[in-house]
Amino acid sequence: MGMDEVDAAGASLAPSGAMLADVYARFPEDSSEVLRVERLRKEYLTGRGRLVLFEEISFSVARGDLLAIVGESGAGKSTLLHILGALDTATSGDVYFASTLLNFSSPRQSADFRNREVGYVWQFHYLLPEFTAQENVAMPLLARGEPRKSALEKAKHWLHEVELGDRAEHRSGELSGGEQQRISLARALITQPKILLADEPTGDLDGRTADVVFSLVERLHRSHGLTSLIVTHNTALAQRCSRVLRLEKGRIYEELPAVGRA
Repeated sequence: MGMDEVDAAGASLAPSGAMLADVYARFPEDSSEVLRVERLRKEYLTGRGRLVLFEEISFSVARGDLLAIVGESGAGKSTLLHILGALDTATSGDVYFASTLLNFSSPRQSADFRNREVGYVWQFHYLLPEFTAQENVAMPLLARGEPRKSALEKAKHWLHEVELGDRAEHRSGELSGGEQQRISLARALITQPKILLADEPTGDLDGRTADVVFSLVERLHRSHGLTSLIVTHNTALAQRCSRVLRLEKGRIYEELPAVGRA
């Protein structure tokens, strides 16, 4: 598939402004709360009955927060992040985005919301191997129908932001794991999302590379005034965040991070 085909396909997926307005309000300039979760519950039906992953989870994320969610494997951290990013739905409870209840009635509406308001970084980079780094970063803009030339120019800018401007024409197979993850970060931020969600963004990296990538997240968080929520099993990295939430035995607790201690 060539870039012209991607651009044409992206144009057909351009979200409807009217559709978006019907689902959630735009951020008011004076809003300090980006996200609010109220009494969230997630359960699954199994052969042995109902499996409750978590319940009665409530917390909020303020504009400018750098928040980590930690917990043991299987605690439900990734599932919670998927719900907040409109990739999954809760069994009960509410998620408010800019004080407006998210209540999507179709996959298209969820996709429009993610493309406009959420930047997502996964543990695995999910770069498309047939495209260059610059083309991969431009994909979210092409998906909303932005002209290819403009999308590629913005992608080049964001490659410089993650210190990979000289790798624009390289494909994913020609990049290291750390470089691939930095490109996925640029792809998540090119839309200037209201919130960055990162699911174990350093989980596949060695210790030194993980520190480099996380330091980059910290720098971009400060320089671009981001609001960021990061799921991680790395407690040392979590303690560098301004807030830490622990998901444990189906409930969530706020911890005092090292940066906030006297």
